[in-house]
Amino acid sequence: MVYLTEMRESLRPSEKLNYCVPLLWVPDWYDGSVKVSGGKAFVDPGEFFGKIIEWILARSDKSIDYNQSICLQRNEISRDWIKGATIYGALIRSTAAYNHKGFGRFEQDDVLGYRESGTFLKMIALLPFLKKFRIDALYLLPVTRSSNVFKKGELGSPYAVKDFMKIDDIYHDPLLDDWKVEDEFAALVEASHILGIRVLTDFIPRTAARDSNLILQHPEWFYWIRVEDLYEYAPPRIDDLEFKIPEYHEMRAIYNYPSVIKHLKRFEFDPKTSDQRRWNEFVKKVNDSDFISDLVRFFGLITAPGFSDWINDPQPTWDDITFLRLYEDHPVTSAGKVQPNQPPYILFDVIKASKFPGERPNIELWNYISSILPEYQKRYGIDGVRLDMGHALPADLEHLIMKEARDIDPGFVFIAEEFDFSRAEHAKKAGYDAIIGNSWWMLPRPEKAYELSLIHISEPTRLLSISYAVFCLK
Repeated sequence: MVYLTEMRESLRPSEKLNYCVPLLWVPDWYDGSVKVSGGKAFVDPGEFFGKIIEWILARSDKSIDYNQSICLQRNEISRDWIKGATIYGALIRSTAAYNHKGFGRFEQDDVLGYRESGTFLKMIALLPFLKKFRIDALYLLPVTRSSNVFKKGELGSPYAVKDFMKIDDIYHDPLLDDWKVEDEFAALVEASHILGIRVLTDFIPRTAARDSNLILQHPEWFYWIRVEDLYEYAPPRIDDLEFKIPEYHEMRAIYNYPSVIKHLKRFEFDPKTSDQRRWNEFVKKVNDSDFISDLVRFFGLITAPGFSDWINDPQPTWDDITFLRLYEDHPVTSAGKVQPNQPPYILFDVIKASKFPGERPNIELWNYISSILPEYQKRYGIDGVRLDMGHALPADLEHLIMKEARDIDPGFVFIAEEFDFSRAEHAKKAGYDAIIGNSWWMLPRPEKAYELSLIHISEPTRLLSISYAVFCLK
């Protein structure tokens, strides 16, 4: 309870009722000062958050280390807890967002100094509300530090991970002054665990932001193109095939297409491999958090955008992320199809490494990827993850990620990004405890509701406030 106790001590009442929150955020038992106007409540923020934290701390047991997962706290090894879980899904920066001025437009940080986008502190304040609905698992979209380069929309995507080992500063609340955002996240997990709520997060092992901090240490872990080719970069179209993931023989044939030959010519070796002396000079001069524009000017190269592993997918390139280079060689499907000096490239088989692996795993990268979750387990005590694009990972890497996490906590849950119920058995054999399922697609299509009969292969986990359901594997 170290973090939560210190957080309570850091909050000072201002004696000003100028912090506007939805009335639903104010618990029935709250005895602080409140000014109600319609569906809004104006509170003293220091008093408001302080009293909620006091209420949570009053339900704690001093003998329990709440910074461990609940399974480790209880010395349990079963992962069956997910089968009966009621899960609340949240993108914290929007779930806990509100116009705290009470007037005008929503702002990231307002004129009163309040952060109106969601923060970990505000998510803690929502826990008593969630507990009323018997929520016992909190699933968080990525909280890792994300990129502001090539971002989608005003805020960007949390899936464009700039630094896997750091928490995004956007979740810091200015009310906590000089607190570190990592400690604020630890306090959220701690508060959740006190209330018996497990915490799951998204883990993205296959991609990174196009200006990932890993580039400065390992540019060879990424795919590169000439910056002048960026404007027309896109997945090659294969007119003879439908929208699908190719089979082996189809992928072999794809390499003969002019569109693919042209696509492969866009790629270059990473700047360190091309000129190590210039690379070393560059790394000495640049800021490690804001370097991509300097890299472009210095080398004329940029990391290649990602795209779908489905042929002829109508969606555009994923401009805010790039793929990590999981193999040191090309996929087995490319044998005899590419030139001996072909730089590493992104193509449908490269993306779908689970189906089209190479022969030389990038062991250093694999070890790094598999070390990320243990850091979050030890530092924060998370209870599980949804593995993003796990279906595209090489099986050996997928197993390594699970092994490293479950060596620490046998009760650690993995949810697969599988939308097809027919893949449930495969996911179970791979070590997953649940799949996403396809109810996200069926819910707005009631005429397809009969397809829910497929759920007989799974046991549903109740999920609130998210666009898809999670189905546990029997």
